[in-house]
Amino acid sequence: MTDPSLTHPGRRWLKRILLALALLVALAAAALFAGDQLAQRKMQRKIDIPVQGVAFRDDAAAIERGRYLFASRGCVDCHGAQGGGKVFLDDGKGMRIAGPNISPGPGSVVAGYTPADWERSIRHGVNPVGRPLMVMPSEDYNRFTDDDLAALVAHLRHMPPASGGGPVVDLPLPVRAFYGFGLMQDAAAKIDHGRPPEPPVPEGLSLKHGAYVANMCLGCHGEKLNGGKIPGGPPDWPAAANLTPGEGTAMTRYADAAAFQQLFRSGARPDGTPVRVMPFGSLREMSDIDVQALYLYLKSLPPSPHG
Repeated sequence: MTDPSLTHPGRRWLKRILLALALLVALAAAALFAGDQLAQRKMQRKIDIPVQGVAFRDDAAAIERGRYLFASRGCVDCHGAQGGGKVFLDDGKGMRIAGPNISPGPGSVVAGYTPADWERSIRHGVNPVGRPLMVMPSEDYNRFTDDDLAALVAHLRHMPPASGGGPVVDLPLPVRAFYGFGLMQDAAAKIDHGRPPEPPVPEGLSLKHGAYVANMCLGCHGEKLNGGKIPGGPPDWPAAANLTPGEGTAMTRYADAAAFQQLFRSGARPDGTPVRVMPFGSLREMSDIDVQALYLYLKSLPPSPHG
């Protein structure tokens, strides 16, 4: 005779639920595995970027300009003030990212770089053998003028040697799967590699100079600078602020350039609350002219919805 306990409607539903859960777990595991395999292929893909390279410069003016760019455009936040590398993200849950040594010292990853290698790495997020540089924010540097690219490279080549090692990009399996399925992109996938360099921009309190400075904001705040989810950021990072004018945007907090400049110096809003994630290690080094021109440009933008 059949055991009544096996045919009871409630037990049949329980078996179905357990079977469905087991199937979902198996599908999730298969998706994670497939995403990880795709991620490995994407990380190893070859990207052919034909560049001529910007000629090396060794003059004092270029080296000083490069020192300023290195200090104020986010480089120190990933590579450290001395260029020897730095752990800039470690969530204790398996995600750990460190920038490599890009000084002339022991363990440098840029030893022997040619002008073309520097241009591919900085402007295009691609290393000398054609593979994508993970976590390199080249979308912010893609629009450097030739003069600024040459100046930054001049500083890096002439800075005091620092010891350090290569990059560290430890990503948890779900994050690798997201990357594999295209829900996160490396910089090389975001950049218009055919875009010409920016033409020279006179430094001053002008919209044109402010627009040039604003290029450093694109990676987090988007092409329209209207903010939203930061591409590739950890899940607990807040959304990037909307930097366009308009009701409810971040710019309503700053009545004038002086208030905006205080944000860059202090890392806090006018009400004293700290701003998370922003690279204030670099931003506080920006010149008064750069910050004020940036403010002028942001206030001139057409209002845009967040994200």
